[in-house]
Formats: sequence, C-alpha cells, structure tokens
Amino acid sequence: MKGDLFSSEHMVQPAVEPGMTIENAKCIKYTVNGEMYARQGAMIAHRGSLQFERKGQGVGGMLKRAVTGEGLPLMAVRGQGEVWFAHEAQNCFVLDVEPGDRFTVNGRNVLCFDPSLSYEIKTVKGSGIAGGGLFNSVFSGQGRLGLVCEGNPLVIPVSAQYPVYVDTDAVVGWSAQLQTSLHRSQSIGSMLRGGSGEAVQLMLQGEGYVVVRPSEAIPQKAQQH
Repeated sequence: MKGDLFSSEHMVQPAVEPGMTIENAKCIKYTVNGEMYARQGAMIAHRGSLQFERKGQGVGGMLKRAVTGEGLPLMAVRGQGEVWFAHEAQNCFVLDVEPGDRFTVNGRNVLCFDPSLSYEIKTVKGSGIAGGGLFNSVFSGQGRLGLVCEGNPLVIPVSAQYPVYVDTDAVVGWSAQLQTSLHRSQSIGSMLRGGSGEAVQLMLQGEGYVVVRPSEAIPQKAQQH
C-alpha cells in the first residue's frame, strides 16, 4: 500500500530507550520496561507483553487516592512493550520534574507519568468552593509527567512583583510553591446586574510559573471523566 498515510509523518518510530516520548502533537508513547501509570481509558494502542490494572486505592503506596477531585481514575501498566496514550485529540506535552520540584496540576490534564514520581491529592488553598480547582494533583520527585491540554497552553511567569490571576476553569497547573487565594474582580452590585461573567479568579503569588489553556472547562464534559 502507498499514499500519504504511510509517510514518515504518520509512521511510528522504533523505541530508542525506555520511558515517555512525544509521538505526535496528540499522542504520547511510553516504552514500558517494568511499570508506569496512566489515566484509565487513555490507551489507544499497545504492543508487547503488557498488563493493565485499574487502581482503586493507590499505586505502590505513593498515591493517597487513585482518583482526583475531578474524577480521574488511574491504571498501572506493567511488563515490556510500547503503549500509546491520547485523550480526546487534545495536545500532548511532557514535563520533566527534577528533584526539589513540585508541580500542582488539575487532574483533567494528567495523561501518564513515571513511577518514580510521587503523587498526592491536595486542596488548593484559598479556593473555597468556587471553580474546578478545589482539588489538584501534586507531583514531586524525579521523572516525566505527560499532560494534555485543549489547544496550545500559555506558560506565564509569576513573580513577587507581578502576581497572576487565572480563571479556575482554564488553569492547567502551576509551581506548587506559589501561594493561592481567591480574587474577586467584580463588586456585588455588578454581579447582581449580570457583570462580565468573570467574577472570581485564582490569584497566584510568589516565584514560579502558571500554565493556562486557551479555553474554559465545560462542566458537562468534566462530569463525564
């Protein structure tokens, strides 16, 4: 068979070493030699000798819970082989977490991660009951974290002089050392009159980065996860 479908742009490349790599803009490949973790339902193809196990109460003692506040169940993948992950054709990115780093991310944006990363669910300080960021997943240790994002994300530096305000439905994640609190950008009178629709944001202060996506979460969609 011939045609553009079989060009190098679409053909998967042989694995060079174990671990996580970007296969294309919408897909991450993980060459498994032992164990790794991913969101349930994210596997789109695999080959080799692999086993998939749903996790209900934690993986290897590292997870306080296997479900984030947004309802993200995890699975362990064990054995030797290759597996491809994707989620709703969203864009894929890989974050290298180094010793001393701590990154907090919305569970809806987690695709897969190395078993060397520690993972726990934490309440976002100052978030109250507003927005989709009440619970976030905090990753630390050393390893790679695969993320998905609707559209191309914006990475915004945060400094002590310039705090950043983000919509809780658009935020992907941020440096965990940043301080968070709710910021009201409208008066009560303005809200009662209809306002701008952007009444409350999450304020991040300190030194680090925040990642946002160019769209807001759709509540009905989030409930399906």
